[in-house]
Amino acid sequence: MVMPATPDYDVIIIGGGPAGASTATLLAGYGHRVLILEREKFPRYHIGESLIPFTFGPLERLGLVDRMKASHFQKKYSVMFIQPDGKRSQPFYFHTRYDINTVAQTWQVLRSEFDEMVLRHAAEKGAEVREECTVTTLLRDAHNAVSGVRVKNADGSEEELRARLTIDATGKEAFASNRLGWRLPDPKLNKVAVWTYYEGASRESGIDEGTTTVAAIPEKGWFWHIPQHGDRISVGVVAEGKYLSRDGVRDPKEMMDREIAGNPWMREHLATGRQEGEYWITSEYSRHSKYGASPGLLLVGDAFAFLDPVFSSGVMLALKSGVLAADAVHEALEADDLSPGRFAGYAAAIRASVENMRKLVYAFYDPKFSFKDLIMRFPEAAGAVTDCLSGDLGRDYTELWAQIGEFVELPDDLPYGAPLTEAVPA
Repeated sequence: MVMPATPDYDVIIIGGGPAGASTATLLAGYGHRVLILEREKFPRYHIGESLIPFTFGPLERLGLVDRMKASHFQKKYSVMFIQPDGKRSQPFYFHTRYDINTVAQTWQVLRSEFDEMVLRHAAEKGAEVREECTVTTLLRDAHNAVSGVRVKNADGSEEELRARLTIDATGKEAFASNRLGWRLPDPKLNKVAVWTYYEGASRESGIDEGTTTVAAIPEKGWFWHIPQHGDRISVGVVAEGKYLSRDGVRDPKEMMDREIAGNPWMREHLATGRQEGEYWITSEYSRHSKYGASPGLLLVGDAFAFLDPVFSSGVMLALKSGVLAADAVHEALEADDLSPGRFAGYAAAIRASVENMRKLVYAFYDPKFSFKDLIMRFPEAAGAVTDCLSGDLGRDYTELWAQIGEFVELPDDLPYGAPLTEAVPA
């Protein structure tokens, strides 16, 4: 009889972004042996710069609030919506619902700096971090459960590393679910995003200086305008690919320039600035994994579910996922029971959070819906909308969905399965 190899670690985490690093921070703090394997060298570029208020809770659990308060990141107090004709809504101020000294103030971040801060914090708490280390294969034990990974190091050498549990935190790449055939697209939220950066462009003043502005475009799409520190503004447009590429346009710069020219608010605010750096493009925004866990494997962050970023929920969901996963994994390690069923509560909580935000995203994209019309008919809905936009996604929004349902049809929940208790081949 061949005895199984002794695990090198309690947990191996693939990916050092916010989801992986937050999971590692808490698990290392609990005293577990944790290894983060990160393909790139930090700091590295990443899109998704706007945080929402309920990021505060995970940051507090991680011990990072004081660092954020001492940082140069742009403070953010609200979100504002612009109609296609350039007319603006009143900002949704978070302090109308929350304490101005905690949840009601958040940040616009440079992700290269923010993500490196979170990763280095994990190392400070005791997690081992290996950068420029690419995972190539999930290893299997005699029962076909995931037992670790094969990696290729920066020097070209390869090795096998084993753990009691492997966590996929690879973001949109979704390393495990893509290889296992679990990755499923959202039936309607298949968008293309084009973005770049401006220096010296116009922004609001006073408390509104850091406001995230979402400007609608006619064909089920939107602009983002995100002021950052150092006079830099992140600007992007998200829409159906066939709309952005109409008339045969394929160049991202041409797509962006055409949409800016057609939106009075964006055109006015960017006219005083200059575009800097390259234009970026990506597609297929919203996807999810049918399963969140299987024997020896757990998914966190965008590797589990990635939602259209119109309401800037990505970093909050990544950190929340990491914190909830870490607590569930710690309890499982302490109980010496890492069966997938132990993670059902974690997976359900993340699914419910994603589905709440997803319903609001669907409403936003429907041309028959506007927040102004909703609040004119149901004034009491303003608070619930602000709560959802702020990331308070664990609560019951049945009344809000019924009110929005007076204007548009909302989607059913996506077909996530329960944790997969049977081991499956790679």
